[in-house]
Amino acid sequence: MSAFQGTKMNPKKFHKSQLKFYAYLVPLAIFMALPIVYIFFHAFKPIDELFAYPPRFYVQKPTFQNFIDLFAQTNTTGIPITRYLFNSIVVTIIVLILTILFSTMAGYALSKRKFRTKNIIFEINTLALMFVPAAVGIPRYLFIENIGLLDSFWAHIFPLLAMPVGLFLVKQFIDQIPDSLIEAARIDGASEFRIFTTIVLPLIKPAIATVAILTFQAVWNNVETSTLYVNDEGLKTFAFYMSTLASNTGNTVAGQGIAAAASLIMFLPNLIIFIFLQSQVMNTMAHSGIK
Repeated sequence: MSAFQGTKMNPKKFHKSQLKFYAYLVPLAIFMALPIVYIFFHAFKPIDELFAYPPRFYVQKPTFQNFIDLFAQTNTTGIPITRYLFNSIVVTIIVLILTILFSTMAGYALSKRKFRTKNIIFEINTLALMFVPAAVGIPRYLFIENIGLLDSFWAHIFPLLAMPVGLFLVKQFIDQIPDSLIEAARIDGASEFRIFTTIVLPLIKPAIATVAILTFQAVWNNVETSTLYVNDEGLKTFAFYMSTLASNTGNTVAGQGIAAAASLIMFLPNLIIFIFLQSQVMNTMAHSGIK
């Protein structure tokens, strides 16, 4: 009994009792990291290694030629790759800011405010989680056409603002904030806007970080809006450009090296933002379903 009391279940520093966990987690972590490592190696492979048989995991003769060809590549319309990158960056920033703003404001209203249709609105949002984007593709296109947004920059923004999973996570997270805390602020004379900005927002940072990651991935990797809603080549995004690289070169063999480099560029922002915000994501998932 004394020996058990002298051993902590979760020691702060390394203890030999943790070796059994490392023996399982380290191989698992290495296995999960293999696709990420492959993306990096694949982008620096010369043409002969890209088509080597059997395929090689590691690159033997790394080269930057794929990236040089990528940034030198222009399609038949003469639009430079920097234009596609600019469009993607601008669209991503605008949608990211607006989605966080709408999700947090709507989540606060559905969680802490009282009005008649509150439960119905939240049920509709929950129901929307069941539908994949392809299921609402036709009505979404008709709506975008009827409001006159086809072939415009706003066609990239408005279809992506509605994010049911973001509202769901934020609302569930705000539910954990005690009503007494908000009531105390109201008694002290704080307005709803001040309560929202100074009390609610600081307490739901993990949920905001999660919504930011999900929104960034959905917008940065989106090809649908450029394919369906935009005909002007100068308004299309980098994700769309990347999806057409092999055919734009006129040589599917040479295009594979360019596509590999573009895939790494597309992947890096997702990896970086997740590395910095992953702890917040874990906190959101832990709290969103706890009552």
